[in-house]
Amino acid sequence: MNFNNDFKFDLMVGQMYEKQLSELLQKKIEVKRDFRAMETHNIFVEYESRGKSSGIATSESDWWCYWLSEKHFVMIEKNELKNLCRKYLGTKRDVKGGDSNTSKGILLPIEDFIKIN
Repeated sequence: MNFNNDFKFDLMVGQMYEKQLSELLQKKIEVKRDFRAMETHNIFVEYESRGKSSGIATSESDWWCYWLSEKHFVMIEKNELKNLCRKYLGTKRDVKGGDSNTSKGILLPIEDFIKIN
């Protein structure tokens, strides 16, 4: 994006992003709360529970939202989240977790969400 020290330009850009967010919020969003994410710097992305596909593998949502604290969250398109997780399948980040460790998931580094390509 070009830098422009002009209020009208800034207003136009802000309105464009407001429109995009408004359109986004009309999509299906799965919301998760990872109570340890800020401490561990990882988000647990479940894909199996009790031997059956679950979580990201079966979600019908378009977007996923992770609450990291009372004031912070990240949102990501589901297919992008799947792509980020794939590289960790079968690695030390592919772990058991959830209630009574009956689920499997990927410990996805929070920084993977915010990398700028």
